[in-house]
Amino acid sequence: MSGKLKLGALEDDTPVKVTLDLPASVHRDLQAYAKMLADQTGGKPGEPAKLATRMLERFMATDRVFVRGRRGKAA
Repeated sequence: MSGKLKLGALEDDTPVKVTLDLPASVHRDLQAYAKMLADQTGGKPGEPAKLATRMLERFMATDRVFVRGRRGKAA
């Protein structure tokens, strides 16, 4: 594997239950990403749902228009 993945180690957090249907290919990709992340961080593969949550958090945190909108600035 070359380079580091964008996500760091997964942290425990109190979840809110959300039901979501994913295409099988996306689920397989999440499982593969979880394995690569575990190999990189020395942990064990996390659950795809937890990984998806972290990916969504990172996506929203780095979307400039969304961040500006949350701060009340014009997008």
